[in-house]
Amino acid sequence: MHFVIMGCGRVGARLATSLEGSGHTVAVVDQNPDAFRRLPEEFAGRRVTGVGFDRDTLRAAGVEEAYAFAAVSDGDNSNILAARVVREEFGVEHVVARIYDPGRAEIYQRLGIPTVATVRWTAEQVLRRLLPMGATTEYLDPSGHVALLRVDVHPSWVGTTLADVASVTGARVAFLTRGGASELAEPDRVLQDGDDLFLLARVEHSGKIERTLSRAKEA
Repeated sequence: MHFVIMGCGRVGARLATSLEGSGHTVAVVDQNPDAFRRLPEEFAGRRVTGVGFDRDTLRAAGVEEAYAFAAVSDGDNSNILAARVVREEFGVEHVVARIYDPGRAEIYQRLGIPTVATVRWTAEQVLRRLLPMGATTEYLDPSGHVALLRVDVHPSWVGTTLADVASVTGARVAFLTRGGASELAEPDRVLQDGDDLFLLARVEHSGKIERTLSRAKEA
């Protein structure tokens, strides 16, 4: 798969290195050519100097064949503008934008662009939003038996109550995040598109839980 990253700061460089190390092709866009020095010498991806929301710059980065796009520059407005151009004009489905002002995050979520406020931002979190669905261990208890899992949920689960999720998976729903805010799990709460779901489960059950929730819900 091909990925385009706007911004070659610490997070952008780490993303590019991680994605290329996983066997993907990567293009990094930055206005400052000196920023590419953050990339390792062995980085084989494209280095494109230009404005990340310029259409010609994006085409040079291969956005037309991109699986996903991440806007991780140091400017909120530039990131959102680039993300919207890539989503709306080039039809890239998997888009995420870095936001420094957490107060704006919910607004941009309503535009259909996943965002992460900088206080919570890590390269690992953007990878979870760009790569195909799965489960990530957020916490493992000292005994190694119980894990807090962040699970990507197939769209067919939208509209399902958290009580039903717990019943099907055998896990305990701990909480979910919606619009940048965390909410405790009430059994009658219904999953919405864009929710991040966190489950408590025994480690040996995590694979089954991931397979269940990342696939279409059985009728």
